[in-house]
Amino acid sequence: MSNTLATSAIVAKEALAILKNNLGFAQNVNRNWEDEFGGNMGRGYEPGQTINIRKPPRYTYRDGRVAVPQATTVSTVPLTLSQGGCDISFTSAERTVSISTQRLQEVVEAAMNPVLNEIDRRGLELARYATFNALNPTYAAPNTAALAMAAATGVNRRLDEMAAPKQNDGKRSMALNPGLNANFITGFSGLFNNAATIGKQYDSGVMVNAIGIKYFMDQNISTHTNGAGTASNVNGANQTGSTITVAATGAGTITRGTRITLPGVFAVNPVSRQSTGVLMDFIITADVPVGSTSLPISPAIVTTGAFQNVTASPTTGQPFVIFGAASTSYACNVGYHRDAFTLACVPMAAVPAGTGAKSYVATDNNLSVRVTEGFDITNDNSITRIDVLYGYAATYPELACVYAI
Repeated sequence: MSNTLATSAIVAKEALAILKNNLGFAQNVNRNWEDEFGGNMGRGYEPGQTINIRKPPRYTYRDGRVAVPQATTVSTVPLTLSQGGCDISFTSAERTVSISTQRLQEVVEAAMNPVLNEIDRRGLELARYATFNALNPTYAAPNTAALAMAAATGVNRRLDEMAAPKQNDGKRSMALNPGLNANFITGFSGLFNNAATIGKQYDSGVMVNAIGIKYFMDQNISTHTNGAGTASNVNGANQTGSTITVAATGAGTITRGTRITLPGVFAVNPVSRQSTGVLMDFIITADVPVGSTSLPISPAIVTTGAFQNVTASPTTGQPFVIFGAASTSYACNVGYHRDAFTLACVPMAAVPAGTGAKSYVATDNNLSVRVTEGFDITNDNSITRIDVLYGYAATYPELACVYAI
């Protein structure tokens, strides 16, 4: 009896299982917004490929008996879907004698690898460009027990200062590149751990949960390269917003994604609005050519009101400081609370009947894969395509922190 290729339904289910079990970064982000696409379509509302995720309003405390009514301001963050996947082609001869149901998992795993990699890479790239909090400007490896503990507790401290939910809620994660993963395993090995924890690290070679953080090693950690640009002085008092006027920058370009601090600008706890005692980190949102007199930054500076995020405007006549050294690169390992980032993976419509193709959509746990099979009669090829429709958003980037090495 000739071997037969599995149906699109079986391929879709296998592909979905691989997607669920092998995502790294995406497994630990917020997944609550898929229904804004598919659910609203069923209610007659067509959201298109972009939705705006609403963030809760904020208010300030009133001291005393007399009411002080406050306006309600609702901010939003856009999330845009994009389609991607992987396609496989078999000749009739291969389908007959080479591809069997028994080889299904091997074939589907190979096809899903680039899909998984790209979903993961895009999430970590978003984290690189959206996360402004940063630690370790010298890029020194935390290769001792004391340094490894300081790195992990430093990330936790920054998330605490930004009012991230408590460490014991199980929603804090940290993506480690291979180098930092090795540093953490070495450093934490000398600290007290139960036998089960040590055994897991020994068997897997991957740092396991500790200090209130879930760890995972990821080879897609994004790398940032500082440009040759050098800092200059802030030029003008009482500046707020997402653009800061400075004296002309020197030497070269300050690249998008570069992190900076501004003189006299300290972060505040977003709930109490009290200073954390730590200079606020900002991220450059577009390349700044040499000689520029304005810096595009995120987050925008807000010095008063319900959305206050810093203690004061930058001190004029004093220099801003670039995180790290000019023309150097560092890996953007990222510790984050689940709500810092959002992933939506939306079920795609099945192929219409009468097209000569057949498709199956597999969905589980807010993940979805569509597999479609067709036939190229001219070249005697069976074509199977695997599609995903997904998008990321940085909903609360203040709840993330880069650890540079």
